[in-house]
Amino acid sequence: MADRRTEILEAAIALIVDEGYSSLTMRALAREVGMKLASLQYHFRTTDELMRGVVNHIGDTYDQSFEALRRDSEIITARQLVGFILEDEPGKAICGDRLWPQLWAMQDVEPLVSDLVENIYERFLEVLEGSLRQAGSSMPRVEALCIMSMLEGTTIFVGEGRRWQKHAIDVSEAILKLTENNWGPANEREP
Repeated sequence: MADRRTEILEAAIALIVDEGYSSLTMRALAREVGMKLASLQYHFRTTDELMRGVVNHIGDTYDQSFEALRRDSEIITARQLVGFILEDEPGKAICGDRLWPQLWAMQDVEPLVSDLVENIYERFLEVLEGSLRQAGSSMPRVEALCIMSMLEGTTIFVGEGRRWQKHAIDVSEAILKLTENNWGPANEREP
């Protein structure tokens, strides 16, 4: 049953990505996964329950990936975290470039989504702030917020299907270089 739930949640995310969050209804989702509405309601009785499931699935996807990064590194540098966010490995499975703009729009009407987005950002900000503090930043929270703003801006400006998508790699490299030059360990900084 857990596999079927996951399949339903992934179909819900695909609907959000492909048709916008307003298209996610119980009937549309039942049609998408090829089941009767009553069968879908066995897994998710209400739209709120479905939204909670979608939110938790997205959060779990990012949490698992972030925890793997933490296990692999005793200390996470600002450059490592920026690279991790730019790569958005968990986002590839859930079409992050197209999902995040929908999540931003959903924040205004779905408190669960707002909480999810803020929780994901908060976890990244805490680690980035700690890395910046360790690298000698005098304003680690402010600088972490500036970096996160640049990173999220990549989705808006150079994400999949965006007007300047062809510059995505160069923009990522510029952000990484900026991070290295300002907050990387001395042996990683460019002359």
